[in-house]
Amino acid sequence: MSGLPEKIFVDGRKHVHGRPENMTQPLRDKVALVAGATRGAGRGIAVELGAAGATVYVTGRSTRARRSEYDRPETIEDTADLVTEAGGRGIAVPTDHLDPAQVKTLVDRIDAEQGRLDVLVNDIWGGEKLFDWEAPVWEHDLDKGLRLLRLAVETHAITSHHALPLLLRRPGGLVVELTDGTADYNRDHYRVSFFYDLAKSSVLRMAFALGQELGPRGATAVALTPGWMRSEIMLDEFGVREDNWRDALEKEPHFAISETPRYVGRAVAALAADPGVARFNGASLSSGGVAQEYGFTDLDGSRPDAWRYMVEVQDAGRPADVTGYR
Repeated sequence: MSGLPEKIFVDGRKHVHGRPENMTQPLRDKVALVAGATRGAGRGIAVELGAAGATVYVTGRSTRARRSEYDRPETIEDTADLVTEAGGRGIAVPTDHLDPAQVKTLVDRIDAEQGRLDVLVNDIWGGEKLFDWEAPVWEHDLDKGLRLLRLAVETHAITSHHALPLLLRRPGGLVVELTDGTADYNRDHYRVSFFYDLAKSSVLRMAFALGQELGPRGATAVALTPGWMRSEIMLDEFGVREDNWRDALEKEPHFAISETPRYVGRAVAALAADPGVARFNGASLSSGGVAQEYGFTDLDGSRPDAWRYMVEVQDAGRPADVTGYR
């Protein structure tokens, strides 16, 4: 599946699928909540937390019994099964994170069953079908734009409000706010549309604000962005699968810098296992940057650094060439 032998040696250390073998289960006694884990980054993060040994509660609105308005086949039960197969314990809990009562019930359940929460990942999004790449704010469908903001921002606030008291019960907790783009990149670049730009920049600021509130109380908050991620939706957009994704390079050569959802998952797992993670409190991080810090790779053994590539190659108008960037 990974394209690597199960065990390889790097710098004299035995690795399993890109991770040092003695670090493959550092989260065995930890409990995580990945809010928005049906597909994409959320699924990749949940699976990698499971591979690190964690008990992972995975939430979303698409279940085997009922699909959300996405009308896609991925479900939270499938994600939970993948977590368990990876070596952790996956627990699927259908949750609409716009409903405070449902989120409170979710957190109460985690408290009752585990008595702790060590990692909170706010990855709720649901906005792919709600923004227009071309329309300025005065021409954009207002209902869709406001719905996007509610899904991308309000859900994170509701979830943090209810989950953080449990996370703060023990020192060392970690909150990860998933977004698109680093603080430096989004500061200087217009991101797609008014509503999309506002949503992704808001999540960056949310992580900074949480850092101010959590840091003095013994916990850490970071913003984290994947690069150009080969999510299920993105693969479908290009008409490819994970095993032949390079066929999409004929349509978009810069897709060569893309990464699997498991790459950002490994970033979260590495941060969660680091007793010194507080040094990143309030920071904006990227999957590629975190990989450089901790030494893990994507499933194919490469280490893509998409945001540096975006600035130095794609945005600079240079021909696609990932040499030195993965």
